[in-house]
Amino acid sequence: EAGEVGPLELAIITSRDPAPPPAAYIRSSGGLMRDMTIHDFDMARYLAGDIAQVHAFAANLVDPSTAALGDVDTCVVSLRAASGALIQINNSRRCVYGYDQRIEAFGAGGMLQAGNRYPTSVESWGAARSGARDGVLDFFIERYREAYEAELDAFISCVEEGRAMSPDFSDGLEALLIAEAAERSFRTGRVVDLG
Repeated sequence: EAGEVGPLELAIITSRDPAPPPAAYIRSSGGLMRDMTIHDFDMARYLAGDIAQVHAFAANLVDPSTAALGDVDTCVVSLRAASGALIQINNSRRCVYGYDQRIEAFGAGGMLQAGNRYPTSVESWGAARSGARDGVLDFFIERYREAYEAELDAFISCVEEGRAMSPDFSDGLEALLIAEAAERSFRTGRVVDLG
């Protein structure tokens, strides 16, 4: 927002869950693109504005039962924003080292990076290892607890003050349309135009 890196040219978003959800959840989730990757589509729009094109690859590499339910558990999605910026999203339903959530935004003026959160900031350095630290936080509740509290506070303030909320319904709808396009892309092997 401050323009520190200039207009966005390239973004990389990584989201990996510690373990696949149960089959009952997958059955009703709407699939990887609508359940998990949709949050990254929302982030992509926040960073780059409207999305013009979607190209997705997806596979079943984690849990064979996911395929039996008609879903996938791993994906790479490339987006082209209307501005020309490129966004690459990678998701997996398995990450043995915890809840992996990272983002990188790159422009002519430099790069911004937000990495994983850890239970402590302590690192261990010695003859046998360098930079060893605790594993990343285990799941989204721990990772985003403070963000959820801030969102709830913002919602209450908007209601009390009669202000419009952001994000709003249209933001959610746009993320869903990108998710639908990504689903179509990986099933057909084609780039999907949203413009």
